[in-house]
Amino acid sequence: MSSQPVKARKTSWQIFATPTLIALLSLVGLLAALLGNGVFDWVSWVGLAAPVVIVGWAMQARRR
Repeated sequence: MSSQPVKARKTSWQIFATPTLIALLSLVGLLAALLGNGVFDWVSWVGLAAPVVIVGWAMQARRR
């Protein structure tokens, strides 16, 4: 009989923490784009670019 390591079960928060963070970044970026100019433009660029960068990084890391 082979003994396989038992994987610990993850909580819902551990599973959904990263997608929730990405969603919040997107939401902040979208709201900043709607609310104003100046600093809000920079916040919207960062908020909307962060999910794209995170997904690109995750895809690159998964290929390795």
